[in-house]
Amino acid sequence: MDILGWVLVVALFAVGMAGAIFPILPGVLAVYAALFVYGLFFGFGEFGFWFWLFQTSIVAAILIADYIVSAWGVKKFGGTRASVIGSTIGILVGPFVIPGVGLIAGPFLGAWIGELIAGADMKQATKAGVGALVGFLTSTVVKLLLQAIMIILFIVWIVVN
Repeated sequence: MDILGWVLVVALFAVGMAGAIFPILPGVLAVYAALFVYGLFFGFGEFGFWFWLFQTSIVAAILIADYIVSAWGVKKFGGTRASVIGSTIGILVGPFVIPGVGLIAGPFLGAWIGELIAGADMKQATKAGVGALVGFLTSTVVKLLLQAIMIILFIVWIVVN
């Protein structure tokens, strides 16, 4: 049973890290679930109030920052609500419509199309698309770092306790 528990924990960590890059995967929620899987298999004894406070705070920060950082990128480059919505659609649809490059092209094209539909000129639409891409890439880096901190905190907590 111990091996199964560790396999599930590591698999959830891997899915979580992949989810930081591929929005269709659960991301931070998979990393958070790994903590509960560990507790179910090995006990929650090592985890106290401070552990759960730190981990839950990081999860909340990632969930909130994910949207805010992406929207910030669009807004910083002069995009409107239409480009934020388009970028979000592009992030979700891009990898399926344009395999290979859709993950990068999706946010750009979504924001670009959103701006054009809203009546912006080509220059403004392109600028919003670049902002969406910058926001998406920044958000991805932030998620990867924070999720890595969650995993490292988990490992340190297990070793120390």
